[in-house]
Amino acid sequence: MSELLVVRSKVKEHVGSFNVSGDFADALSKEVEKIVQKAVERAKANGRKTVGARDI
Repeated sequence: MSELLVVRSKVKEHVGSFNVSGDFADALSKEVEKIVQKAVERAKANGRKTVGARDI
């Protein structure tokens, strides 16, 4: 698996009183990775080297 893109402690902090399963951060990181890759592809298709909010 690739490097974790989310901070486990911040995820736990964000969900408050809910428990967080051990595999949640890994699954969330994979989803973030997909979103980032899609944004990179969009920026590239538009001839840009900078990924911005508009690419999400």
